[in-house]
Amino acid sequence: MIIVFSGTGNSMLVARELQKHIGGDITVAEGDLLLAPARHVIEVPEGENVVWVMPVYSWGLPPVMSAFMRRVKMKGGHEVSHFLVLTCGDDIGYADSEWRRLAGRRGWNPRGAFSVTMPNTYVCMKGFDVDSAEVAAGKLSAMPGRVEAIAGAMRRRFSESDVVRGSWAWVKTNVVYPYFDRFCMSPRPFATTGGCTSCGLCARSCPMENIAMSNGRPEWGRRCALCLRCYHICPSHAVAYGTHTAGKGQKRVCLGK
Repeated sequence: MIIVFSGTGNSMLVARELQKHIGGDITVAEGDLLLAPARHVIEVPEGENVVWVMPVYSWGLPPVMSAFMRRVKMKGGHEVSHFLVLTCGDDIGYADSEWRRLAGRRGWNPRGAFSVTMPNTYVCMKGFDVDSAEVAAGKLSAMPGRVEAIAGAMRRRFSESDVVRGSWAWVKTNVVYPYFDRFCMSPRPFATTGGCTSCGLCARSCPMENIAMSNGRPEWGRRCALCLRCYHICPSHAVAYGTHTAGKGQKRVCLGK
């Protein structure tokens, strides 16, 4: 079985591609399952392993998925192997080590961890923007072959990490990531520009059910995962994160549903 968290569609695309090779159902971590995982029981089908698919957040795991892994109830999770597939724009640091620690604390059996390079989506800091159309297309064209290789490694029960760590990997994960988690995850800068048409797509699409429409305008609550689905899915490009997103591009959201 595949458990996936996807904000703008990169991880979902990888999960769907992986499903072609290993089969099994996809469980999407969003809505109440993501908000209150302790209230849910995920049952692992007999004969299947568990594959976790999620994006990298500043060279670490999405905080909401770290919380999910700590709290979710999983029937049969101790009897199977667990694998990880991380999607990233460039590199992952040591995000896979965090996943191994969390899985180990639950008594699960973490085996192979992999990374797949996908189009950049993070736009909330100076110097960060989406990829050019050419670069994004190149990453997407390489993805199926990479996923096929990952599926083959899973069948061989590969137990190491086949990832792109990048330079200064330890510093990125152990210094930059904690800073990012503490100081750069606030939803308060979110707002809309004058181009907002009150379509409500951002509110309907939020995986955390964190956006409510008030007087025809979206308002962000406190339980934001900073997945940026609202920013990238807006058909009018009217969602802004303070001044940080001014003049920046969007990635087409494709959740494969």
